Amino acid sequence: MTGLRDILERHVSSGSLPGAVGLVARGDRVEVEAVGSADAEGTAPMVRDSIFRFASLTKPVTAAAVMMLVEEGRLALTDAVAPWLPEVASPVVVRTPASPVDDVVPADRLITVSDLLTFRAGYGFPSDFSLPAVGLLFSELKQGPPQPQQVAAPDAWMKALSRIPLLYQPGEAWLYNTCSDILGVLIARVTGQSLPEFLAERIFEPLGMADTGFAVPAGDLGRFTTLYRGGDGGLEPVDAPHGQWSSVPAFPSGAGGLVGTADDWYAFARMLLAEGALDGDRGRLLSAGSVRMMTTDWLTPAQRAGAELFLEGQGWGFGGSVDVTQSDPWNVPGRYGWVGGTGTAAHVTPATGAVSVLLTQLEMTGPTPPAMTREFWTYAAGA
Repeated sequence: MTGLRDILERHVSSGSLPGAVGLVARGDRVEVEAVGSADAEGTAPMVRDSIFRFASLTKPVTAAAVMMLVEEGRLALTDAVAPWLPEVASPVVVRTPASPVDDVVPADRLITVSDLLTFRAGYGFPSDFSLPAVGLLFSELKQGPPQPQQVAAPDAWMKALSRIPLLYQPGEAWLYNTCSDILGVLIARVTGQSLPEFLAERIFEPLGMADTGFAVPAGDLGRFTTLYRGGDGGLEPVDAPHGQWSSVPAFPSGAGGLVGTADDWYAFARMLLAEGALDGDRGRLLSAGSVRMMTTDWLTPAQRAGAELFLEGQGWGFGGSVDVTQSDPWNVPGRYGWVGGTGTAAHVTPATGAVSVLLTQLEMTGPTPPAMTREFWTYAAGA
């Protein structure tokens, strides 16, 4: 029978990636395998606590932080975000998604907290990246593959956002990524703390996520993996341990800025499975109701269909996808989580108590998860 180590070693030995860490938990049984090397040169072995760029595995963490503020009464899901984000207080929308960026109409209503959590605010990536308004997300906001040191500080970033029209009316369509970055700015402005400070104090420290943050301390760079891009010429280095995550960036991305380990994300996953409770008798991070809202699909069938390139028929909760059908061996209704463009994936399945975390350092070539990820999911589902 094929085991977790067999799956990881097969792909590493093929030369398609230097190494990987996989974690699969089913109840109290936790299986962890680390194979290969932290870089293509083989200078350091991959270990259980190797540090990876989480990329979009950041999104569920950002959503949890917002829900903490909702529980404290500092925000409400139905609140317009304009009081904290005046840059989007008078949004305009391109007349059609393909219209020029100066052919706009007023938004029907203001953007709410719920719009941002469900990725239906009107900002973000559709299936067609060539649309004029989408081009501005790349050129003005530096959306796309994480590049933390290249992005402007939050106030300047929000000023740039204010000049970009919405692609759809608020609430109309699901669009990828940008809403999580806006939520990161919202958290900072509501709390008066930077996003790194708030997440460290309120989530990482209580959960024991000791290696998670927006930069890797100098003393831990020896455990930080090198990021690669695949191609016909083999593996091409994209970011080294001493590169873009060696210092805290001006713009800490709530969409894709975090680094961490498999065990760190597993600690976050255990909190979700426990419906917000911390390990032992240490209270709660979130209420059970907040966790259920995070892990519930909020999209209409038409919105799911319009997001097929990214979601492949899945729904979307707050900060992560939610499986709504059993269309594949690994597709378990209620499974919540997401994938990261740096080669990461993490999910929890409340109905079965399962957790799966896969960390590699090979960039995805597009929104579709690679074969290794799907094989890992099938194993994690016990199929």
